[in-house]
Amino acid sequence: MSVINDVKQRVDIVELISDYVPLRKAGRNFKALCPFHSEKNPSFFVFPDQQTWHCFGACNTGGDVFAFIMKKEGVDFGRALPLLARRAGIVLNEPTEAEKAKDKETERLFGINELISEYYHHLLLSTTAGERVRSYLNSRGITLETIRKFRLGFSPDDWEAGKGFLINKGYEQKDLVDIGLIIEKEDGGSYDRFRNRLMFPIWDIKGRVIGFGARVLDDSQPKYTNSPQTLLFDKGSNFYGIDKAKDIIRKENLAIIVEGYMDVLAAHQNGWQNVVASMGIALTEKQVNILKRLTKNITLALDADMAGEEATLRSGEILARSLDRKAIPVPLWSGLVRCESMLVAEIKVIPLPSGKDPAEVIIETPKLWQGMVTQALPILEFALEAVVSKVDFNKAE
Repeated sequence: MSVINDVKQRVDIVELISDYVPLRKAGRNFKALCPFHSEKNPSFFVFPDQQTWHCFGACNTGGDVFAFIMKKEGVDFGRALPLLARRAGIVLNEPTEAEKAKDKETERLFGINELISEYYHHLLLSTTAGERVRSYLNSRGITLETIRKFRLGFSPDDWEAGKGFLINKGYEQKDLVDIGLIIEKEDGGSYDRFRNRLMFPIWDIKGRVIGFGARVLDDSQPKYTNSPQTLLFDKGSNFYGIDKAKDIIRKENLAIIVEGYMDVLAAHQNGWQNVVASMGIALTEKQVNILKRLTKNITLALDADMAGEEATLRSGEILARSLDRKAIPVPLWSGLVRCESMLVAEIKVIPLPSGKDPAEVIIETPKLWQGMVTQALPILEFALEAVVSKVDFNKAE
Protein backbone atom coordinates (compact mmCIF):
# COMPACT_ATOMS: atom_id res chain seq x y z
CA MET A 1 0.00 0.00 0.00
CA SER A 2 1.34 3.44 -0.90
CA VAL A 3 1.90 6.06 1.78
CA ILE A 4 -0.97 8.11 0.36
CA ASN A 5 -3.44 5.23 0.57
CA ASP A 6 -2.13 4.33 4.01
CA VAL A 7 -2.86 7.87 5.20
CA LYS A 8 -6.37 7.71 3.75
CA GLN A 9 -6.98 4.42 5.53
CA ARG A 10 -5.83 5.70 8.91
CA VAL A 11 -7.21 9.26 8.96
CA ASP A 12 -10.97 9.19 9.50
CA ILE A 13 -12.54 12.07 7.62
CA VAL A 14 -15.24 12.64 10.24
CA GLU A 15 -12.70 12.97 13.04
CA LEU A 16 -10.49 15.21 10.91
CA ILE A 17 -13.20 17.65 9.88
CA SER A 18 -14.68 17.65 13.41
CA ASP A 19 -11.47 19.34 14.54
CA TYR A 20 -12.33 22.30 12.30
CA VAL A 21 -16.13 22.56 12.36
CA PRO A 22 -18.94 21.06 14.52
CA LEU A 23 -20.69 18.21 12.68
CA ARG A 24 -24.31 17.11 13.12
CA LYS A 25 -25.63 13.65 12.23
CA ALA A 26 -27.77 13.55 9.10
CA GLY A 27 -28.84 9.95 8.57
CA ARG A 28 -25.73 7.94 7.76
CA ASN A 29 -23.81 11.13 7.03
CA PHE A 30 -22.92 14.40 8.76
CA LYS A 31 -23.62 18.04 7.93
CA ALA A 32 -22.29 21.42 9.04
CA LEU A 33 -22.02 25.06 8.13
CA CYS A 34 -19.36 25.18 5.44
CA PRO A 35 -15.92 26.10 6.84
CA PHE A 36 -14.98 27.74 3.53
CA HIS A 37 -17.77 30.30 3.06
CA SER A 38 -20.36 32.15 5.14
CA GLU A 39 -23.85 30.64 5.26
CA LYS A 40 -26.86 30.32 7.57
CA ASN A 41 -28.07 26.87 6.53
CA PRO A 42 -25.74 23.84 6.42
CA SER A 43 -24.66 22.88 2.92
CA PHE A 44 -21.47 21.04 3.88
CA PHE A 45 -21.76 17.23 4.09
CA VAL A 46 -19.34 14.52 5.17
CA PHE A 47 -19.84 10.97 3.90
CA PRO A 48 -18.14 8.41 6.20
CA ASP A 49 -18.77 5.45 3.88
CA GLN A 50 -16.90 7.08 1.01
CA GLN A 51 -14.53 9.04 3.29
CA THR A 52 -15.33 12.19 1.32
CA TRP A 53 -16.86 15.64 1.87
CA HIS A 54 -18.77 18.05 -0.35
CA CYS A 55 -20.09 21.59 -0.10
CA PHE A 56 -23.36 21.86 -2.03
CA GLY A 57 -23.48 25.62 -1.47
CA ALA A 58 -21.34 28.44 -2.86
CA CYS A 59 -18.15 26.35 -2.95
CA ASN A 60 -19.74 23.46 -4.89
CA THR A 61 -16.63 21.39 -4.37
CA GLY A 62 -15.42 18.46 -2.32
CA GLY A 63 -12.89 15.68 -2.04
CA ASP A 64 -11.02 13.45 0.40
CA VAL A 65 -8.93 14.21 3.49
CA PHE A 66 -6.13 15.62 1.35
CA ALA A 67 -8.46 17.98 -0.51
CA PHE A 68 -9.88 19.21 2.80
CA ILE A 69 -6.50 19.96 4.38
CA MET A 70 -5.17 21.59 1.20
CA LYS A 71 -8.19 23.90 1.01
CA LYS A 72 -8.48 24.60 4.73
CA GLU A 73 -4.79 25.15 5.41
CA GLY A 74 -4.00 26.73 2.04
CA VAL A 75 -1.17 24.31 1.32
CA ASP A 76 -0.20 22.17 -1.64
CA PHE A 77 -0.17 18.38 -1.66
CA GLY A 78 3.50 18.28 -0.72
CA ARG A 79 2.76 20.02 2.59
CA ALA A 80 -0.58 18.30 3.20
CA LEU A 81 0.99 14.83 3.13
CA PRO A 82 3.30 15.26 6.15
CA LEU A 83 0.50 16.99 8.11
CA LEU A 84 -1.84 14.05 7.62
CA ALA A 85 0.92 11.45 7.96
CA ARG A 86 1.80 12.87 11.37
CA ARG A 87 -1.86 12.68 12.38
CA ALA A 88 -1.98 9.06 11.21
CA GLY A 89 1.18 8.16 13.10
CA ILE A 90 3.01 7.36 9.88
CA VAL A 91 6.71 8.13 9.69
CA LEU A 92 7.63 9.36 6.24
CA ASN A 93 10.96 8.37 4.74
CA GLU A 94 13.72 10.70 5.84
CA PRO A 95 15.18 12.80 3.03
CA THR A 96 18.55 11.69 1.73
CA GLU A 97 21.70 13.63 2.53
CA ALA A 98 21.66 15.03 -1.01
CA GLU A 99 18.06 16.20 -0.57
CA LYS A 100 18.88 17.77 2.78
CA ALA A 101 21.83 19.59 1.25
CA LYS A 102 19.68 20.87 -1.62
CA ASP A 103 16.98 22.10 0.79
CA LYS A 104 19.60 23.84 2.92
CA GLU A 105 21.07 25.55 -0.14
CA THR A 106 17.62 26.68 -1.27
CA GLU A 107 16.88 28.16 2.14
CA ARG A 108 20.22 29.97 2.03
CA LEU A 109 19.27 31.55 -1.31
CA PHE A 110 15.92 32.62 0.11
CA GLY A 111 17.90 34.27 2.89
CA ILE A 112 19.84 36.36 0.36
CA ASN A 113 16.61 37.68 -1.16
CA GLU A 114 15.27 38.45 2.31
CA LEU A 115 18.42 40.36 3.22
CA ILE A 116 18.61 42.43 0.02
CA SER A 117 14.90 43.28 0.27
CA GLU A 118 15.53 44.73 3.73
CA TYR A 119 18.51 46.65 2.34
CA TYR A 120 16.45 48.18 -0.47
CA HIS A 121 13.66 48.97 2.00
CA HIS A 122 16.09 50.82 4.28
CA LEU A 123 17.41 52.86 1.34
CA LEU A 124 13.88 53.89 0.41
CA LEU A 125 12.83 54.95 3.89
CA SER A 126 16.02 56.35 5.37
CA THR A 127 18.19 57.93 2.69
CA THR A 128 18.18 61.16 0.73
CA ALA A 129 18.45 59.19 -2.51
CA GLY A 130 15.22 57.38 -1.65
CA GLU A 131 13.31 60.63 -1.24
CA ARG A 132 12.42 60.80 -4.93
CA VAL A 133 10.85 57.34 -4.73
CA ARG A 134 8.92 58.29 -1.61
CA SER A 135 7.61 61.36 -3.44
CA TYR A 136 6.55 59.24 -6.41
CA LEU A 137 4.68 56.79 -4.18
CA ASN A 138 3.01 59.68 -2.36
CA SER A 139 1.89 61.12 -5.71
CA ARG A 140 0.29 57.75 -6.50
CA GLY A 141 -1.59 57.80 -3.20
CA ILE A 142 0.49 55.08 -1.53
CA THR A 143 0.85 55.53 2.24
CA LEU A 144 3.81 54.84 4.49
CA GLU A 145 1.88 51.99 6.09
CA THR A 146 1.51 50.30 2.70
CA ILE A 147 5.19 50.91 1.90
CA ARG A 148 6.12 49.10 5.10
CA LYS A 149 3.55 46.32 4.67
CA PHE A 150 4.85 45.43 1.21
CA ARG A 151 8.47 46.27 2.07
CA LEU A 152 8.89 48.49 -0.97
CA GLY A 153 12.47 49.49 -1.66
CA PHE A 154 14.88 51.55 -3.72
CA SER A 155 17.85 50.21 -5.68
CA PRO A 156 20.42 53.03 -5.99
CA ASP A 157 21.83 54.37 -9.25
CA ASP A 158 25.04 52.42 -8.75
CA TRP A 159 26.48 49.51 -10.70
CA GLU A 160 27.63 47.56 -7.64
CA ALA A 161 25.70 48.79 -4.57
CA GLY A 162 23.62 45.65 -4.03
CA LYS A 163 26.48 43.37 -5.03
CA GLY A 164 28.89 45.10 -2.65
CA PHE A 165 26.42 44.92 0.23
CA LEU A 166 25.91 41.17 -0.16
CA ILE A 167 29.57 40.33 -0.81
CA ASN A 168 30.41 42.14 2.43
CA LYS A 169 27.86 39.91 4.17
CA GLY A 170 29.83 36.84 3.08
CA TYR A 171 27.97 35.75 -0.04
CA GLU A 172 29.71 34.83 -3.28
CA GLN A 173 29.19 36.25 -6.75
CA LYS A 174 27.83 32.90 -7.98
CA ASP A 175 25.06 33.03 -5.36
CA LEU A 176 23.94 36.44 -6.60
CA VAL A 177 24.02 35.33 -10.24
CA ASP A 178 22.02 32.20 -9.40
CA ILE A 179 19.10 34.22 -8.00
CA GLY A 180 19.26 36.94 -10.64
CA LEU A 181 20.46 39.86 -8.52
CA ILE A 182 23.55 40.51 -10.61
CA ILE A 183 24.52 39.99 -14.24
CA GLU A 184 27.86 38.48 -15.22
CA LYS A 185 29.96 40.07 -17.95
CA GLU A 186 32.01 38.14 -20.49
CA ASP A 187 35.24 39.24 -18.83
CA GLY A 188 34.14 37.65 -15.55
CA GLY A 189 33.02 40.86 -13.87
CA SER A 190 29.45 41.57 -12.83
CA TYR A 191 27.02 44.38 -12.06
CA ASP A 192 23.68 44.91 -10.32
CA ARG A 193 20.62 43.95 -12.35
CA PHE A 194 18.42 46.51 -10.59
CA ARG A 195 19.65 50.12 -10.56
CA ASN A 196 17.77 53.34 -9.80
CA ARG A 197 14.45 51.55 -9.47
CA LEU A 198 11.47 51.26 -7.17
CA MET A 199 11.68 47.70 -5.86
CA PHE A 200 8.75 45.34 -5.22
CA PRO A 201 9.77 42.19 -3.31
CA ILE A 202 7.72 39.23 -4.53
CA TRP A 203 6.74 36.64 -1.92
CA ASP A 204 5.42 33.16 -2.63
CA ILE A 205 2.34 31.80 -0.88
CA LYS A 206 4.58 30.53 1.95
CA GLY A 207 5.87 34.05 2.65
CA ARG A 208 9.36 33.68 1.18
CA VAL A 209 10.97 36.37 -1.00
CA ILE A 210 11.43 34.63 -4.34
CA GLY A 211 12.30 37.57 -6.58
CA PHE A 212 11.68 41.23 -7.39
CA GLY A 213 9.70 43.49 -9.63
CA ALA A 214 11.30 46.85 -10.39
CA ARG A 215 10.04 50.13 -11.86
CA VAL A 216 12.26 52.74 -13.52
CA LEU A 217 12.36 56.26 -12.08
CA ASP A 218 12.90 58.02 -15.40
CA ASP A 219 11.64 57.68 -18.98
CA SER A 220 13.82 54.72 -19.92
CA GLN A 221 12.28 51.49 -21.15
CA PRO A 222 11.09 48.98 -20.25
CA LYS A 223 9.19 50.68 -17.44
CA TYR A 224 8.97 47.44 -15.43
CA THR A 225 11.31 44.49 -15.20
CA ASN A 226 11.41 41.37 -13.04
CA SER A 227 13.89 38.88 -11.72
CA PRO A 228 14.81 36.33 -14.41
CA GLN A 229 13.80 32.69 -14.21
CA THR A 230 15.79 31.17 -11.34
CA LEU A 231 15.71 28.25 -8.94
CA LEU A 232 13.49 30.41 -6.71
CA PHE A 233 11.51 32.54 -9.15
CA ASP A 234 9.12 31.61 -11.94
CA LYS A 235 6.80 34.50 -12.79
CA GLY A 236 4.22 32.16 -14.31
CA SER A 237 3.95 30.17 -11.06
CA ASN A 238 3.15 32.95 -8.63
CA PHE A 239 1.01 36.02 -7.95
CA TYR A 240 2.20 39.29 -6.49
CA GLY A 241 0.42 39.73 -3.16
CA ILE A 242 -0.68 36.10 -2.76
CA ASP A 243 1.06 35.80 0.62
CA LYS A 244 -1.09 38.62 2.03
CA ALA A 245 -4.27 37.82 0.11
CA LYS A 246 -4.62 34.06 0.56
CA ASP A 247 -6.55 34.07 3.85
CA ILE A 248 -8.92 36.83 2.70
CA ILE A 249 -9.52 35.09 -0.63
CA ARG A 250 -10.48 31.93 1.24
CA LYS A 251 -12.68 33.86 3.69
CA GLU A 252 -14.50 35.93 1.05
CA ASN A 253 -14.52 33.09 -1.50
CA LEU A 254 -13.38 35.47 -4.24
CA ALA A 255 -10.07 36.37 -5.87
CA ILE A 256 -9.66 39.49 -8.00
CA ILE A 257 -6.77 39.37 -10.46
CA VAL A 258 -5.17 42.61 -11.62
CA GLU A 259 -2.16 43.19 -13.82
CA GLY A 260 0.39 45.23 -11.90
CA TYR A 261 2.13 45.84 -8.61
CA MET A 262 0.62 49.29 -8.06
CA ASP A 263 -2.86 47.86 -8.55
CA VAL A 264 -2.30 45.45 -5.65
CA LEU A 265 -0.91 48.19 -3.40
CA ALA A 266 -3.89 50.47 -4.05
CA ALA A 267 -6.39 47.64 -3.58
CA HIS A 268 -4.99 46.34 -0.28
CA GLN A 269 -4.57 49.87 1.05
CA ASN A 270 -8.26 50.54 0.42
CA GLY A 271 -9.61 47.34 1.94
CA TRP A 272 -9.61 45.03 -1.10
CA GLN A 273 -7.21 42.48 0.32
CA ASN A 274 -8.37 39.64 -1.92
CA VAL A 275 -6.54 41.20 -4.89
CA VAL A 276 -3.44 39.66 -6.49
CA ALA A 277 -1.45 40.56 -9.62
CA SER A 278 -0.47 38.35 -12.53
CA MET A 279 2.58 40.61 -12.97
CA GLY A 280 1.82 41.72 -16.50
CA ILE A 281 1.17 38.36 -18.10
CA ALA A 282 -1.90 36.37 -19.10
CA LEU A 283 -2.71 33.69 -16.55
CA THR A 284 -0.95 30.34 -16.59
CA GLU A 285 -2.30 26.99 -15.46
CA LYS A 286 0.21 26.99 -12.61
CA GLN A 287 -1.21 30.27 -11.34
CA VAL A 288 -4.77 28.97 -11.60
CA ASN A 289 -3.78 25.90 -9.58
CA ILE A 290 -2.70 28.21 -6.75
CA LEU A 291 -6.03 30.05 -6.69
CA LYS A 292 -8.36 27.10 -7.07
CA ARG A 293 -7.22 25.74 -3.71
CA LEU A 294 -8.53 28.97 -2.19
CA THR A 295 -11.67 29.77 -4.19
CA LYS A 296 -13.66 28.85 -7.28
CA ASN A 297 -14.78 32.45 -7.85
CA ILE A 298 -12.33 34.56 -9.85
CA THR A 299 -12.76 38.06 -11.26
CA LEU A 300 -10.37 39.58 -13.81
CA ALA A 301 -9.60 43.32 -13.73
CA LEU A 302 -6.89 43.80 -16.33
CA ASP A 303 -5.95 47.09 -17.99
CA ALA A 304 -8.45 48.84 -20.28
CA ASP A 305 -6.50 48.68 -23.53
CA MET A 306 -6.31 46.29 -26.48
CA ALA A 307 -3.54 44.26 -24.85
CA GLY A 308 -5.55 44.09 -21.62
CA GLU A 309 -8.66 42.90 -23.46
CA GLU A 310 -6.71 40.19 -25.26
CA ALA A 311 -5.06 39.12 -21.99
CA THR A 312 -8.49 38.97 -20.34
CA LEU A 313 -9.88 36.69 -23.05
CA ARG A 314 -6.79 34.44 -22.95
CA SER A 315 -6.94 34.32 -19.16
CA GLY A 316 -10.62 33.42 -19.29
CA GLU A 317 -9.83 30.50 -21.59
CA ILE A 318 -7.09 29.26 -19.26
CA LEU A 319 -9.37 29.57 -16.22
CA ALA A 320 -12.16 27.65 -17.97
CA ARG A 321 -9.68 24.94 -18.96
CA SER A 322 -7.90 24.68 -15.62
CA LEU A 323 -10.62 25.07 -12.99
CA ASP A 324 -12.47 22.01 -11.71
CA ARG A 325 -15.42 20.51 -13.53
CA LYS A 326 -18.11 18.03 -12.58
CA ALA A 327 -20.16 15.57 -14.60
CA ILE A 328 -23.84 16.46 -15.09
CA PRO A 329 -26.28 13.73 -16.25
CA VAL A 330 -28.42 14.90 -19.19
CA PRO A 331 -31.50 12.75 -20.04
CA LEU A 332 -31.94 12.06 -23.77
CA TRP A 333 -35.17 11.44 -25.70
CA SER A 334 -34.00 7.89 -26.29
CA GLY A 335 -34.16 7.21 -22.57
CA LEU A 336 -30.39 7.11 -22.25
CA VAL A 337 -28.37 9.55 -20.18
CA ARG A 338 -25.40 11.52 -21.46
CA CYS A 339 -22.85 13.00 -19.05
CA GLU A 340 -21.72 16.53 -19.79
CA SER A 341 -18.96 18.49 -18.11
CA MET A 342 -19.87 21.66 -16.21
CA LEU A 343 -17.42 24.21 -14.84
CA VAL A 344 -17.50 24.36 -11.04
CA ALA A 345 -16.47 28.00 -10.90
CA GLU A 346 -17.61 31.55 -11.56
CA ILE A 347 -15.40 33.65 -13.83
CA LYS A 348 -16.18 37.35 -14.15
CA VAL A 349 -14.60 40.46 -15.64
CA ILE A 350 -14.47 44.08 -14.47
CA PRO A 351 -14.45 46.30 -17.59
CA LEU A 352 -12.34 49.32 -16.61
CA PRO A 353 -12.89 52.88 -17.87
CA SER A 354 -10.83 53.67 -20.96
CA GLY A 355 -7.30 54.75 -20.10
CA LYS A 356 -7.57 53.75 -16.44
CA ASP A 357 -5.91 50.97 -14.51
CA PRO A 358 -7.35 49.47 -11.28
CA ALA A 359 -4.99 51.50 -9.07
CA GLU A 360 -6.25 54.79 -10.51
CA VAL A 361 -9.91 53.80 -10.16
CA ILE A 362 -9.46 52.55 -6.59
CA ILE A 363 -7.50 55.61 -5.41
CA GLU A 364 -9.52 58.27 -7.26
CA THR A 365 -13.06 56.82 -7.14
CA PRO A 366 -13.32 53.99 -4.57
CA LYS A 367 -17.14 53.93 -4.76
CA LEU A 368 -16.93 53.38 -8.52
CA TRP A 369 -14.60 50.45 -7.96
CA GLN A 370 -17.01 48.98 -5.41
CA GLY A 371 -19.82 49.14 -7.94
CA MET A 372 -17.67 47.68 -10.69
CA VAL A 373 -16.77 44.66 -8.55
CA THR A 374 -20.43 44.12 -7.66
CA GLN A 375 -21.53 44.41 -11.29
CA ALA A 376 -18.69 42.42 -12.86
CA LEU A 377 -19.68 40.69 -16.09
CA PRO A 378 -19.68 36.93 -16.61
CA ILE A 379 -16.73 36.07 -18.85
CA LEU A 380 -18.98 34.90 -21.71
CA GLU A 381 -20.87 38.19 -21.71
CA PHE A 382 -17.60 40.12 -21.75
CA ALA A 383 -16.29 38.00 -24.63
CA LEU A 384 -19.50 38.55 -26.63
CA GLU A 385 -19.35 42.31 -26.07
CA ALA A 386 -15.71 42.30 -27.19
CA VAL A 387 -16.66 40.60 -30.46
CA VAL A 388 -19.69 42.82 -31.09
CA SER A 389 -17.69 45.99 -30.45
CA LYS A 390 -15.44 45.14 -33.41
CA VAL A 391 -18.31 44.65 -35.87
CA ASP A 392 -19.22 47.53 -38.19
CA PHE A 393 -22.99 47.11 -38.55
CA ASN A 394 -23.13 49.93 -41.10
CA LYS A 395 -20.93 48.02 -43.51
CA ALA A 396 -22.92 46.13 -46.08
CA GLU A 397 -21.88 42.56 -46.79
